[in-house]
Amino acid sequence: MFVNKRIAAFCFSLLILTTAFYFGSCTRIHDSTDLGDELIPAVDNVNTFDTVISVLSYNDSFTIGNADRLLNDSTRMAKSAIHYVGRIDNDPLFGKSDAQLFFELKPPSFKYYFDTTAAGLLIDSVVLVLDYQETFGDINALQTVNVYELADMPSNLFKVDSSYLLRRKSFTEGNLLGSKTFAPSILDDSIKAFRDTTKNQLRIRLNDAFGTRLLQYDSSATSAYAGDSAFKSKFKGFAVTSSGGNALMGFSLTGANTKLALYYHYRNPPNQENTVRYFTFNANTCGNANYVKRDYAGFPIATALSGGTTTSDDLLYIQATPGTFARIKMPDLSAVTNRVVHRAELIVEQIHDLSDSKFFNPELLFLDVLDTALKDYRYMPYDFTIDQSGSPNLAGFGANGKATTDAGGNPIQVWKFNMTRYVQNVLIKKEAVHELRLSAPYIVGDIYKPSATSGGALYFIGVNSSVARGRVRVAGGNFADPTRKLRLRIIYSKI
Repeated sequence: MFVNKRIAAFCFSLLILTTAFYFGSCTRIHDSTDLGDELIPAVDNVNTFDTVISVLSYNDSFTIGNADRLLNDSTRMAKSAIHYVGRIDNDPLFGKSDAQLFFELKPPSFKYYFDTTAAGLLIDSVVLVLDYQETFGDINALQTVNVYELADMPSNLFKVDSSYLLRRKSFTEGNLLGSKTFAPSILDDSIKAFRDTTKNQLRIRLNDAFGTRLLQYDSSATSAYAGDSAFKSKFKGFAVTSSGGNALMGFSLTGANTKLALYYHYRNPPNQENTVRYFTFNANTCGNANYVKRDYAGFPIATALSGGTTTSDDLLYIQATPGTFARIKMPDLSAVTNRVVHRAELIVEQIHDLSDSKFFNPELLFLDVLDTALKDYRYMPYDFTIDQSGSPNLAGFGANGKATTDAGGNPIQVWKFNMTRYVQNVLIKKEAVHELRLSAPYIVGDIYKPSATSGGALYFIGVNSSVARGRVRVAGGNFADPTRKLRLRIIYSKI
């Protein structure tokens, strides 16, 4: 209830503040930066002025197990999230990525029975089917996906009520069950299989011995189908990895197409017809984990990350979770005297590369602040809000960017983060000049503190719809072209 009361009080104060700011005759600014949908006094250099504040920017990356907890990435995979499999061996800017998937599939219930005894059943084939969602990377580059049984060891036992770190490999593969080499472009093709005609599937045939083993289990007290624990003692789950290729493929474990299909027939007449049984992913009983490893060695991003905070970077490399971010400092803002701020925005412009057509941008970028007094990251004071239903103002804040073209006609995006109320409060000395963080997170857990005098509370929001996919290179504060560099623009009137 803290959030609702604070938001109500905050919205009322914003209404009063807005009335004071936006007085007199107002017209839309008509210039190349397109300040947004607000009505802002025209810049005439008599009553209303336009200035640009230079900023300093530095590349940095998230880790786990870091002594500085603010750098630690604690992202964990929900069962409903898109999980990724695949390898990127050559993103020319961001290097390599390796995504591995670990999960359980189980019979629909326990005790579980087949129609007849194991001796009366013969395996035709056993197929792992994954519900395909999307590809990030080169859809035409061949890669080989390998399916393993999890090794029979205590550490490979899923805890169904636990979620696992995206950055840590928590499980170990055992025997290889099957492989398939293909280009991701085929995954949205229609599939025709026995009693299963659909599209958006990855189907990998596993060895028949594994299928026969599953047919031979029964529901006796010492066999696999007696109960959940008994099944886990016989089969720990799957590991799916990839070799080669230049893409990550996203799959839904909770989707209707994810299943283990056992195709078999009966040995003796008159029941010799073919049939199929499915083991599926039940969110209440099945475990899941996704591991995504980044390798930057030998690529431009590695050079960018090695610079530290000595010299402001000219290019910033922002990669989706688990990935990288930029530190942004605004020392010159402290010297600006008090004035009425009509609009303040941090302008972030993409620097085009040919590889952007394959390795596309994150859906959203996000900007928050490091509050040294709180010793934690905090949502942008005053300008980033969460309404009473719990919905954040991501679009109004500027997280979604705008598609445009650069001088060469190349498609790019430009983000303009609204910092108007924050900058106004800096100028009237009610707020400190904070270090900013620019990132492309899956989930953010920051302190939400709507005003200078209010308390704060930890609040989690979803930003991008999935992990692993999306990256962008943008101009930094030291970029050579002043019209494209990272900068803070302020439209103001003198007091």
